[in-house]
Amino acid sequence: MNPVVLEVTARIVARSRETRAAYLARVEAARGAEPGRGKLSCANWAHAFAASEPGDRLKALDPNAPNLAIVSAYNDMLSAHQPLERYPALIKAAAREVGATAQFAGGVPAMCDGVTQGRPGMELSLFSRDVIALATGVALSHDAFDGALYLGVCDKIVPGLAIGALAFGHLPAIFVPAGPMPSGLPNSEKAKVRARFAEGKASREELLAAEQAAYHGPGTCTFYGTANSNQMLMEMMGLHLPGSAFIQPGTPLRDALVAAAARRCAAIGPRSGDWTPVGHVVDEKAVVNGLVGLMATGGSTNHMLHMVAVARAAGILLQLEDFDDLSRATPLMARVYPNGTADVNQFHAAGGMAFVVRELLGAGLVHDDVLTIAGPGLRHYLQEPHLDGDALVWRDGATESLDRDILRPVDDPFEAEGGLRLLKGGLGRAVIKISAVRPEHRVVRAPAAVFDSQAGFVAAFKAGELDRDVVAVVRFQGPRANGMPELHNLTPILTVLQDRGHHVALVTDGRMSGASGKVPAAIHVTPEAAAGGALARVRDGDMIRLDPAAGVLEIEADLTGRPLAEPPAAGEGYGREMFDLFRRSVGGSDAGASVLF
Repeated sequence: MNPVVLEVTARIVARSRETRAAYLARVEAARGAEPGRGKLSCANWAHAFAASEPGDRLKALDPNAPNLAIVSAYNDMLSAHQPLERYPALIKAAAREVGATAQFAGGVPAMCDGVTQGRPGMELSLFSRDVIALATGVALSHDAFDGALYLGVCDKIVPGLAIGALAFGHLPAIFVPAGPMPSGLPNSEKAKVRARFAEGKASREELLAAEQAAYHGPGTCTFYGTANSNQMLMEMMGLHLPGSAFIQPGTPLRDALVAAAARRCAAIGPRSGDWTPVGHVVDEKAVVNGLVGLMATGGSTNHMLHMVAVARAAGILLQLEDFDDLSRATPLMARVYPNGTADVNQFHAAGGMAFVVRELLGAGLVHDDVLTIAGPGLRHYLQEPHLDGDALVWRDGATESLDRDILRPVDDPFEAEGGLRLLKGGLGRAVIKISAVRPEHRVVRAPAAVFDSQAGFVAAFKAGELDRDVVAVVRFQGPRANGMPELHNLTPILTVLQDRGHHVALVTDGRMSGASGKVPAAIHVTPEAAAGGALARVRDGDMIRLDPAAGVLEIEADLTGRPLAEPPAAGEGYGREMFDLFRRSVGGSDAGASVLF
């Protein structure tokens, strides 16, 4: 094993000893001696199956018949979740094949940052993760299940489902994705149209045509943002069936994987001889495996929030230093947009997750001695699913990359280190994704231009005030201020300024996520401005220096004695006032920006 990976794992285990022990004690206590039907009264149990088909009601009387929960993020306005409409029927049919039953236990909300970018609804986005976790808990609260299948794909949805699943850690949990949409307009071409539109050189009609050509059918967006990073993590942590992350929806193979997930979930319940509870699957080594996968593939910065919260739900305490150390020890193996020009379909065709797992295992960068829903050992994930006629079979995945412009082995990576970094200095702590930033653009020293809103930044650009070397400080965008929205509307403008030859960077207590582009962005700054952080004392013209390699985010000014800027009034309307309790209760971004822990 790599010594850094071993050291990080050991310190996570030591740091988490008490909280993890308490969590595992709850898992054991919840397992109990009887299934739900044994604990519930006859009236309770009759209520639970009153609406079921006659055959399922009869099967529910069998004390040895597993009952599976389905928790789904289905809605039909989001491309990634629209395919989930068909999955409950597939799951129920597959459960019956193995003498089990399955019930749609509950739905959870699923919102899309791509739809809410720059809109008031984006201020609800991050908080939706904890709402999803709570809704998952409600869905499972009937205590009538022997396992659960979680249907979700995108940004906050999978982390929220995982947090909720871990609250019922005695139950097996299998995550069932939809897969990516077919490739459309290349993401790099779409980005060019966005940049031209920001400069007023492309019409709205041209922009809409490009967006529709890129986002054109059911399935996940094809760039490597948070949604597809989620699917990578579920593979690396052993919560998917092997190789199921990037199989497209609406295909016979995808349907076969959905059915197989139900059969597997029925086989690993609390009363089986192969009990595989999610609380045991998600342990310290599994979390480290997920983090290494994140670094090796250049995944989303959002997971420097989400993984802290997911781990905490399992009693595991992560710190940003863990991410940083693992990133410095992990080579960057993949170039998928925005870190390259390829999309996730091309990544999958080049060798995909089976190749990534093979390389990381061979280099001792991930732990093989973990429990997964496929069985003991991460080596299960060296295989890929195929159809042999109508039968689902697994075969060894690619042993070599089929396109070294997209995917490379550990001994010949794109970069020697991963793409995420921790920054420290006079402005606090921040994170940055550098895998899409060219080396010549990574170090920036320039005067600050300070804004308290996205709108102020956009207005300054349109007025010609930013056509220079500049560090844009966009503050009061943290979880306490306004729910920590993503700031992707700023990306085309920052790209334009950089392309004009200026030294440009962004510093913010908000988010940029997996679609972080080619401009260096120090994000998740904590303490945030609304909590009295140093960002609230920055003024226009202060010289700021950002150096990811050195882990530095410095301000060349004495902030002592400067008054704190007053935060803008919290937004109202569009549901934002309902989340005032969340804004007042939320923890810092380095602690996962959660109201639950």
